[in-house]
Amino acid sequence: MGGRESSHVNASHPSNQTPLPIVDSFQRLHSNLRISVTDRCNIRCQYCMPELVKFLPQRDLLSFEQIERLVTVLAPLGVDKIRLTGGEPLVRSQFPVLVEMLKSVPGITEVAMTTNAVLLADHAERLKQAGLDRLNISLDTIDPALFKAVTRRDVLPKVFAGIEAAQQAGFERIKINAVPLPLVSDDAIVDLAKFCLEQRLELRFIEFMPLDGSQAWQAQDVRSGDHLRRLINDRVGEITPVVAGDASQPAADFQYVDSAFNSLRIGFIDSVTQPFCSSCNRMRITAEGKFRNCLFSDAEWDLKEALRHGSDHEIEAIVREAIAAKKRGHGSDDFSFVRPTKAMYQIGG
Repeated sequence: MGGRESSHVNASHPSNQTPLPIVDSFQRLHSNLRISVTDRCNIRCQYCMPELVKFLPQRDLLSFEQIERLVTVLAPLGVDKIRLTGGEPLVRSQFPVLVEMLKSVPGITEVAMTTNAVLLADHAERLKQAGLDRLNISLDTIDPALFKAVTRRDVLPKVFAGIEAAQQAGFERIKINAVPLPLVSDDAIVDLAKFCLEQRLELRFIEFMPLDGSQAWQAQDVRSGDHLRRLINDRVGEITPVVAGDASQPAADFQYVDSAFNSLRIGFIDSVTQPFCSSCNRMRITAEGKFRNCLFSDAEWDLKEALRHGSDHEIEAIVREAIAAKKRGHGSDDFSFVRPTKAMYQIGG
C-alpha cells in the first residue's frame, strides 16, 4: 500500500463558510460515492466482463491514501455514503485497512461493499472489526450448474460459506443482488427467492443492463421488474409495496405479507424499464482514478494527477465540473441509452 502521502489543507473554503453541496443542473444533490478499488475479479459473470480480459497494471490503481484523500475532500461537501466495488474488492490486498481509513473520515456515516463472496469467509470477521456497515452479495442463482454457466467458475460452495461467515460475524440485513439473465429460468429465480427467505437475506433483482463485456446485450433479454414482481407474488409469497425511506434509493422495495417474513425486504431495480434518474445521487470513480457522473455515460474526468500532486481545490473543481455536465438520464437528456464502451468491471459495479 505504501506510505501515506502528505496531508493537504482544504483551502478552497474559508473556515467560517459552509461549502456548497454538489448539485447538478437538474438540482440533484450528490451525496453517494461509489469507488472501484480494482478491476480484477476471481469470477467472470456474463453481464459484467468477458472470459478473456486484460486487467490494469497494479501501478495504475489509486492507492488507499489517494482514495482516502478524495473522500476527505468530498465529505465536507455533503458526501456521506461510500460503496466500495470492483471487480471484486476482496482481491485487493489489505482491503479491510481501506475500510478503516474511510470510516475515520469525519462526515462519513456509512461504508458499504459489494462482493461476490468467494473470498468472504476469510475476511468477514476482519471486515466487521474494520467497521464495514453494509454488505451486498452478488448471487444470481443457487443452482450449481447454472451458477457455473453465469459466472464461468465453479465456486458456489465458497459463496455459501462466505454468506454464512458474514452472518456469523454479525452483519445484518445482508442484501443479495441478482441479475436475471436470459439463461436463468423463472424456476431458478423462484428457488433463489425461497433460499433468501430461508436464510433471512434481503433479495434485490437488478434488470440486465447493457454493460456486459461481450456487448451482446439486447433489449429483449431484459426480464422486467414488473415480470419479476408478478413471479414472486404468485410463486413465492404475496408482496406489498413499502414506502422508501430514502427517495434516492434505486430499488422499489416490497415486503412479504406473511408475518413470518414481513420484516424482510425484496427490492427491484428497474434501471432499464423504469429509470430512477430523476433522484440519482450517485457519483463513481474507477479503479484508475477516472471520475464518472453516470453509469451509462462515457464521459470521464481524470482525478489521478490531482489526487497525487494537486490541491484540494483542484480535486473539488474537477468533481463539480463533472457533476455540472451530468445529463438528465442514462447518459443523455432524453433517457435513451448511451451504451458505454466500457464494461461493468471497468467502471465499478
